[in-house]
Amino acid sequence: MSEARIIPLGSKDGRARTGGGAAARRPRPEGSSDVDRGGGTDLAGDAPVADRSVGEHTTAAARPHPDPVAGRRSASDQANVDRAALDRAASGQHAAVNSASNGGASDGGDSNGGEELTPTQRAAAAGGGGSNPAGDSGMDPASALPSEPLADAGSLEQALAGFLAFLRRRITGDYVVDEHGFDEDLTENVIAPLLRPIYQNYFRVETRGLENVPDTGGALIVANHSGTLPLDAMMTALAIMDHHPAHRHLRMLAADLVFAVPFLAPVARKTGNTLACQPDAERLLASGHLVGVWPEGFKGIGKPFSERYKLQRFGRGGFVSAALRTGVPIIPCTIVGAEEIYPMIGNLRMLARLLGLPYLPITPTFPWFGLLGLLPLPSKWLIEFGEPVDTESLTPAAAEDPMLVFELTDRIRETIQHSLYGLLMQRRSVFF
Repeated sequence: MSEARIIPLGSKDGRARTGGGAAARRPRPEGSSDVDRGGGTDLAGDAPVADRSVGEHTTAAARPHPDPVAGRRSASDQANVDRAALDRAASGQHAAVNSASNGGASDGGDSNGGEELTPTQRAAAAGGGGSNPAGDSGMDPASALPSEPLADAGSLEQALAGFLAFLRRRITGDYVVDEHGFDEDLTENVIAPLLRPIYQNYFRVETRGLENVPDTGGALIVANHSGTLPLDAMMTALAIMDHHPAHRHLRMLAADLVFAVPFLAPVARKTGNTLACQPDAERLLASGHLVGVWPEGFKGIGKPFSERYKLQRFGRGGFVSAALRTGVPIIPCTIVGAEEIYPMIGNLRMLARLLGLPYLPITPTFPWFGLLGLLPLPSKWLIEFGEPVDTESLTPAAAEDPMLVFELTDRIRETIQHSLYGLLMQRRSVFF
């Protein structure tokens, strides 16, 4: 699996300055005294603080002021000068502290092993390494950086840096596409970031039983199909890639119609979809890939809302034959929540035949609201991976026994149906 190298955006080759702010480094004009400079303390500790008195200001050396006009300043004028000088000194001190923290994070040579500090580490460095921002570090509380916005900005910066690294690899040709057309780099850095907000914030998918999915080797995941559009397949693949300890890619077996649509076909190939046929399924399983199949097909995804969560026929058991020939486990997968994203209350069959579609749904929002009707409803999703069905004890010749294939197919179907009923009982409501 390729890993995007994080390229820091907007980084500067800043160094930590320990000599103070700009006011402390300004050359001193000839004939001027510490009173002219406002009597502030240099961050480097060179200039003494003026002894404040009403109507008269002297330095530690008590040098006379060369300017007679400035020597006759009133107490209020001199107080304003002192206040401005103290403000400049405080500004210089804040600049030095920020420069030391941010500049050191950019270099990162000694403290972080040559790597860029995370936003949380930069916030900790700005806070004075655990000291009180309002006390020991000399910083006021307003200068302390909040952690939540920085964390969000850091993740966005990381995603943007990963996308820029992806573009660089596209230009240089430094990426790999397998024999089935799967582009792992495109899937991880472009497609997955687009789907994650839908997965996390819109459908709020809760995943269970990922420990039943093996870390290595071939395995066949069999799931129920619903939702009018195959969003359940996308969410299942993203759940395994993001939350499984091995971050595996799910190679999905798709229908012929997917590869007949001009724009959809190349995207489906590049994201790991393969034609749902016996040779391709066996080739992927024998190569050690994780393969996903939805045996209900269009009958499941296009069933009316009145038949929700009632599994349709699982075909002729071709997926069981492929698992038996390759000796891989079969993992039943149950998906709850996809039935409600597009409640199908009607089907324009005549128009669907003219368009070459298996069905043309009518939902409470489509076609009444036009393109807005294509937005799915934000239902609450649950995805559960059941215990694997072992096939290693059976020989590849068992795939030729139709009774055995039918028995295993019906067993897996009943397992998923019972899991559906159980998850529906646990769900509080459709949307929460």
